[in-house]
Amino acid sequence: MKGVILAGGNGTRLRPLTDITNKCALPVYDRPMIHYSMEAMAASGVNDVLVITGGSAAGQMIHLLGNGSQFGLRRVYFAVQEKAGGIAHGLQLAEEFAADEPVFLALGDNLFFGNGMAASVSQFSQDPRGARIFLSAVPDPQRFGVAVVRGERVVSLEEKPGNPKSNLAVTGFYLYDSSVFDRIRTLEPSARGELEVTDLNRTYMVEGRLNYSMLDGDWVDAGTFESLHAASAMARRFATRSVSARKAA
Repeated sequence: MKGVILAGGNGTRLRPLTDITNKCALPVYDRPMIHYSMEAMAASGVNDVLVITGGSAAGQMIHLLGNGSQFGLRRVYFAVQEKAGGIAHGLQLAEEFAADEPVFLALGDNLFFGNGMAASVSQFSQDPRGARIFLSAVPDPQRFGVAVVRGERVVSLEEKPGNPKSNLAVTGFYLYDSSVFDRIRTLEPSARGELEVTDLNRTYMVEGRLNYSMLDGDWVDAGTFESLHAASAMARRFATRSVSARKAA
């Protein structure tokens, strides 16, 4: 299993903070945002990670992440997405790195505090067929991609629907088999000129090969000032609980 973290984008909703730094370098409680994604990769058993970032932020990411050893990773690689072209476009840059292995894709501004993700990643890596997305029940699903499930399968995907069919938000964590890059090549740009991850996931869904896992814990898409603040609060609570658990043990 290879890990890919998308840490590019313009971060327009977080300006003026992102006028001077990459969004994924912003502080979340006691460390840069992207550290949480790196830790999630290591905790899930991933050894090698490719970080895809924007041109002006590449040096900053290298400085923040180094060779990955501080996170328990074997090696970290870097690639530059010259312009924002969508999540699927960013993932496409990882084809050579993936080398026909399955891929664990994480968005660098999505943070998860809880258990269960590592088990799903490990299970998929042992039988990497199709794709798996991670869902979270939210009170405001119209802000996100929304999934409808039946049994173990995803049967409907909508992007920011006005009248959501469920409260299950598609989070920024994805597992793909090695066919993902061939599938990306079949995609057409959306109305905003990007290759959309929802369209990519639909290629698996129509074949009945898109499964899901429910996240057991706190998840946040830290792309706004409000959610960035919420992410710091979540990280502080999680850190406090972890310290208390260690002391009790």
